[in-house]
Amino acid sequence: MKRRPPVTVPRSMPRNASLGSPPTLAARASDDRLALWNLGFRPFYLVASIFAALSILLWIAEYAGVLRGGYVHDPVWHAHEMLFGYTIAVITGFLFTAGRNWTGRPTPTGGLLIAYTLLWLAGRILILTPYAIAAAVVNAAFPIAAAAGLAVPLAQSRNRRNYFFVGLLVLLGLVTLCVHLAHRGFIVWPARAGLQVGLDVVLFVIAVMAGRVVPMFTNNGIPGAGATRNPTVEKASLGGVIVLVIAGIAQVEPLWLGVIAILVAIAHGARLALWHPWRTFATPLVWVLHAAYAWVVIYLLLRALAAWGYVAPPLATHALTIGVIGGMTMGMMTRTARGHSGRPLEADRFEVACYLLIQAAALVRVFGGMALPDVYVDTVVVSGLCWSAGFALYAVRYWPILTRPRLDGKPG
Repeated sequence: MKRRPPVTVPRSMPRNASLGSPPTLAARASDDRLALWNLGFRPFYLVASIFAALSILLWIAEYAGVLRGGYVHDPVWHAHEMLFGYTIAVITGFLFTAGRNWTGRPTPTGGLLIAYTLLWLAGRILILTPYAIAAAVVNAAFPIAAAAGLAVPLAQSRNRRNYFFVGLLVLLGLVTLCVHLAHRGFIVWPARAGLQVGLDVVLFVIAVMAGRVVPMFTNNGIPGAGATRNPTVEKASLGGVIVLVIAGIAQVEPLWLGVIAILVAIAHGARLALWHPWRTFATPLVWVLHAAYAWVVIYLLLRALAAWGYVAPPLATHALTIGVIGGMTMGMMTRTARGHSGRPLEADRFEVACYLLIQAAALVRVFGGMALPDVYVDTVVVSGLCWSAGFALYAVRYWPILTRPRLDGKPG
């Protein structure tokens, strides 16, 4: 009878490790391998949160006169960078991650994902330089390139249900280009009108994704929540946002724009009511999404009032940019980062602090500006500090989560 040769243990393996057994949770948690380029959400959530914190901190410092410099050379920069810098980065990270789940096919990773991140970063740098044409081309190229990165797995899997996201990314790229060209006087179209169209496109993206995930997350996270969807309400709410996009492009009369906004607000209010937001208060990972969606209704009502001259337009705009976009992206960045890193879907005190800071930023910026017009600049500064603190906290808290491998050992 032959004797079996002794089993040798590789030098890299601890002598007391069980052969063939998976690493322990503690071992996975301490894994220091770089996983930043494993999936789209990782680099884009990280750079977006850092950019959101630092850029607004610098902007309010100049806005309040604390710093003297040329960073805030034009208010259009501020709007452009929050929309086509921060927001487009989060959307790209989300779609590259969701796209893999939708199709079962790979989305950009590794070197290609690094190239996408560098292209986004180049846009942030060029916007501060005199090279206007280069800035326009690069900033327009990023969402169009992201559309191509998403289109490949969708086409390979024939996932027609999500083809429209490709079209929306291309549209955002074209809107970005128009904003640059209008701002430099190359085309006759108000740059602010282009920014509004871009905001409405992003609102449509958020409305679509919220309709897909918020009722599901609500029912999964809260037994008996009973969140539902109504086909008529769905068509009215999403169709209404499309009408707003068209109205923005056509530059319709303020009277009719206000009427459209009121009708769309009613549809979205009915949609939110069907999700039963009052049953979510004990579950932060869920209520943050409902709170962000409530700002959709507030924004649309304020947009109507702004069109009719009853409130200042920036107050309505910031209900969308801080309340809706800031609140929804923060909620989704925490939830998807936890889910795709193999962590429990539970918000701890750090996440709750992030949520509350963004909500405070929206409340102070919008209603503080209404109630305290004599200290308007102070409300802007306080709101900006809350925003920056929320995203800085996210960046610090999620740095190890976004840069290390999944706890469950799965790819991604």
